[in-house]
Amino acid sequence: MFRKTVFAVALAASAIVATAAQAHPRLATAMPAADAVVTAPTKVQLAFSEALVAQFSGIDLTMTEMPGMKMGPMKMNGVKAALAPDGKTLVATFAKPLSAGTYKVDYHIVSTDTHRVQGSYTFKVK
Repeated sequence: MFRKTVFAVALAASAIVATAAQAHPRLATAMPAADAVVTAPTKVQLAFSEALVAQFSGIDLTMTEMPGMKMGPMKMNGVKAALAPDGKTLVATFAKPLSAGTYKVDYHIVSTDTHRVQGSYTFKVK
């Protein structure tokens, strides 16, 4: 009985260690949030669960729809992304507030443990 218990505990411990070793940074919060409707934002803030490597992390912003106009996706120029002092938040600032439309945020990040993650979401500006 003792052997089975020791084996079960060792197996559980190895599963926990393996899971932690394979963890990837995840998006914890976003401003504006996914699917949010906001008024003229001047930045996008993405907070992650782990510290990031600034030179390998970034945000691209694309306007996918503009009220009253048919258009294809238009990448926004002048987006400057930087790492906040906490080391876990990526902040993209814009030269001027965003106008009405639908925007897609594409992000790519590398955490300090070298895991690369990418993702995207959309939000609307009224």
